[in-house]
Amino acid sequence: MQREATAMTVRQNLGELLNEVQYKHDEVVITKAGKPVAAMIDIALYKSLKQDSDDFERLWAKFSRGFEAMTEDEIMDEATAMVKEARRDIARQKAQTGQAAQ
Repeated sequence: MQREATAMTVRQNLGELLNEVQYKHDEVVITKAGKPVAAMIDIALYKSLKQDSDDFERLWAKFSRGFEAMTEDEIMDEATAMVKEARRDIARQKAQTGQAAQ
């Protein structure tokens, strides 16, 4: 379960909140002046999110290297073409789904 707690509440009840996160796998969004500034999450979730982030960074670096020899205009043209193709695919899928429903 996700809940919000002010920074002051976290300071006063850190042990209790840590137990909720560790044993109940709750999530605590910490607010300061009414705005969310941090979160307490279970370590397994943190490790999973961190691994996903690291994997994304590695893939992004690999992807970026594939475009090193292209100019910015060539990259934009390629991206525009890919977006158009994706939109055509989505429209095609929607049309097929609509036909199957009839």
